[in-house]
Amino acid sequence: MNIPQKFWNAVVGALGLLTIFLVIISIKEIKSIKYVGTNPNMSNTITVEGNGDVVAKPDIATFYFSMTETAKTVADAQDLAAAKLNTALKAIKDGGVAENDIQTQSYSINPHYEYDECPIYNYPVPPCRSKSTLTGYEVSQSILVKVRDLKKAGALFTSIGSLGVQNIGNLSFSIDEPEALQAQARAEAITKAEEKAKVLAKQLGVSLVRIISFSDSNGNYPRPIYGMGGDMMSAKVSSVAPEIPAGEQKVTSSVSITYEIK
Repeated sequence: MNIPQKFWNAVVGALGLLTIFLVIISIKEIKSIKYVGTNPNMSNTITVEGNGDVVAKPDIATFYFSMTETAKTVADAQDLAAAKLNTALKAIKDGGVAENDIQTQSYSINPHYEYDECPIYNYPVPPCRSKSTLTGYEVSQSILVKVRDLKKAGALFTSIGSLGVQNIGNLSFSIDEPEALQAQARAEAITKAEEKAKVLAKQLGVSLVRIISFSDSNGNYPRPIYGMGGDMMSAKVSSVAPEIPAGEQKVTSSVSITYEIK
């Protein structure tokens, strides 16, 4: 059987094309071996951290006081509470506190009951039922005071306690606008991180190319270093204004910077 020459030519051509295709695939596979277990898009990087802090003296003092009055009617209870409140507010304003620095934290009106409870052992007396009797209404109000002249804080704290309010306390010192100090602390943290990166790059024998990521804690608010504040105290306080040190407070910041290196 004679096979036409054209057929053999076609077979040889097909085998040639198949051979070329297999060679190309083999070359690609060989080249890809060096990327096994690595990410070809990954850059060489180093990450450094820096911490900064700024120490400052507090510029405001805050404390709160509250009063609770009970009467047969809501109106009478409100009048009693308002009388004491107005006296206390006048003393605060006379002490140099601006009206904008006096804020009501809470105001509530609640019924006041007296309860008649059953005795613990009432056998063989027939079972009884506890009952409550409405005896009046209770009005409560809580005020927060911000004092900007720290030298007057102790005197105001004492004077309010002598005006018949039920509770006065939580005298504390803080920085009114900590954002500027936070920015200073962050700038110091960035500078320290940059210095670390330069030293590390020199030790490794590489060069810093660019910053590819940055993070900032941005949540470390001022905290006292030393000083003291007031705890809850009763309305009976000393007539002598106490000396209350304001101390100092520290604002901190922590940053993390990642550099690309070469």
